[in-house]
Amino acid sequence: MTCVIFKSLILMVFATLSLKAYGDLQEWCIADPQAPDYAVQEALDWACSKMGGDADCINIQWNQPCYIPNTVKDHASYAFNNYYQRFKSQGASCYFNAAAYLTTNDPSYGSCIFNYIP
Repeated sequence: MTCVIFKSLILMVFATLSLKAYGDLQEWCIADPQAPDYAVQEALDWACSKMGGDADCINIQWNQPCYIPNTVKDHASYAFNNYYQRFKSQGASCYFNAAAYLTTNDPSYGSCIFNYIP
């Protein structure tokens, strides 16, 4: 039994090293479910504004693929990720005044695709 656990541990270590050797993990920026809605809304307003983050927020508008579910956190997740993916190579973060965080779980659903840019 100990041998099986040891082999599993070695396999996990090599898998982790392989990911780092061949590129970064894929990460998406999403709204923190623990953040207050008012803080998420402020960050969403900034992310979508032309004078702020300039994220492409078309897909969270009425009758677009990411409009439903129509919640501030779902819309913010899409906008935060759009901003982060577009500008991370220029030093952008996924902070949004503590209203967001990075995840390795792709948040895409149905026809709502959250882009990942390496």
